[in-house]
Amino acid sequence: MSKVLVTGANGFIGKRLILYLLNQGHQIYALCRIKGTKVFIEENPNLFYVWGDLKNSETLKNIPKDLDAAYFLVHSMSEIAGDLAETESKIVEKFMAGVKNKRIKQIIYLGGIINDEKALSPHLKSRLLVEQALKKSLIPVTVLRASIIIGAGSASFEIIRDLCEKLPLMITPKWVKTKCQPIAIPDVLFYLSQVLLNEECFNKTFDIGGPEILTFKELILKYSEFRNLKTWIIDVPFLTPHLSSYWLVFITSVRFSLCYYLIESMKSSTIVQLNEIQKIIPHTCLTYTEALKLAFQNISQNEVISTWMDSWEIHGDDPNIADYMQVPIEGCLKDERRVPIKDSKLATIKRIWCMGGNTGYYALNWAWYMRGLFDKVIGGIGLNRGRRHPTEIQVGDSIDFWRVLLADKEEGHLILFSAMKLPGEAWLEFRLEHIENKDVIIQTATFRPQGILGRLYWYLLYPFHYLIFRRMAKAIAGEMQ
Repeated sequence: MSKVLVTGANGFIGKRLILYLLNQGHQIYALCRIKGTKVFIEENPNLFYVWGDLKNSETLKNIPKDLDAAYFLVHSMSEIAGDLAETESKIVEKFMAGVKNKRIKQIIYLGGIINDEKALSPHLKSRLLVEQALKKSLIPVTVLRASIIIGAGSASFEIIRDLCEKLPLMITPKWVKTKCQPIAIPDVLFYLSQVLLNEECFNKTFDIGGPEILTFKELILKYSEFRNLKTWIIDVPFLTPHLSSYWLVFITSVRFSLCYYLIESMKSSTIVQLNEIQKIIPHTCLTYTEALKLAFQNISQNEVISTWMDSWEIHGDDPNIADYMQVPIEGCLKDERRVPIKDSKLATIKRIWCMGGNTGYYALNWAWYMRGLFDKVIGGIGLNRGRRHPTEIQVGDSIDFWRVLLADKEEGHLILFSAMKLPGEAWLEFRLEHIENKDVIIQTATFRPQGILGRLYWYLLYPFHYLIFRRMAKAIAGEMQ
């Protein structure tokens, strides 16, 4: 059993890697940026949490000194940074300062394939700088560089999926002809786990990729063929990354910053060149079509462990989930609905736990859609994110533009925090109580406005809130079945 630190524990790769390593018998210390958040609902005797922000050098003081290895899986693509490379360099410096006095035998880093260091996107440039900073340490470093990662919930997969499922005709930038070497998420996890404490991999850089070299255009067309869809692509020379990103934001579920960085990276080829890993760890990777098949199998069986949207958007230094779980009272505007439950507590809880995504909000779904569309227009995330699982909810999940802060299914208590662009902060809370010999659903929308603009926003939307929240509470209580 090895003691392993995993940074970026709540990310798409981090969550899956932790589960993968736990199943191999390792003891995992998961670094979560927001205090109080966890990776999984179920407890595991070999899973320990370290809460803290790598921007704070004090964060890693809480990890054991006898760690065997550390995975660095942190990135800053959740927002448009003024200088992404500088932002990530500062984070990796704090990380190195935190682990230098530990007895770590190896650092493992997952970056992006770099075929031409002279023509790098901001994303790939930042990946390279992080890689170089880690190598300056006296600790042995293993770097794995990957091209596009294909798996249910990955940003690349979701973009391709949304494009093909929604658009039979696409006008695309000229760099859709750029070549890449996609790799399935199970193969990424295999390599990440197999290099762990493997001395043959110390102080080495490896490219990892699937067996096929494809253009981005071919990725789209192969997806359409797999799904029996008809897709026509017209590529034009004048679409800039910014224009392409704005277009993708309205079509796909992925936020603008991710779209922007991914599209910028599409200018550079990402083909495996440093393939020495095949001599050390021989492995046959899944083809692109096999990766798609596995992704849809996971989706159909509701076995999506993690998604690109699992990382939190809460800002500030050393954020604490407890600061948001306690819905504020002072200085807030509220809409509270108390409705007697018509059928049963169990049925009511089921309706609450199925809310959002394809189910919707039980009242005026068109209005929710329009609000999501407006959020997209002003740079927010909109409704497109959907939800990870149609009936299960755990703390940290995204439900459209909400983030789950508390999910006590036994008591029927759910607290959601809005990730929309707002002139303030918003919560939506559901709880069940027994009042005057009746089971009652209490639904409370709370808004903490920022200045006059926040209050104006609330009162302008009050007529819609009145209709939506009133009908939603009645539907959840079983009145409108």
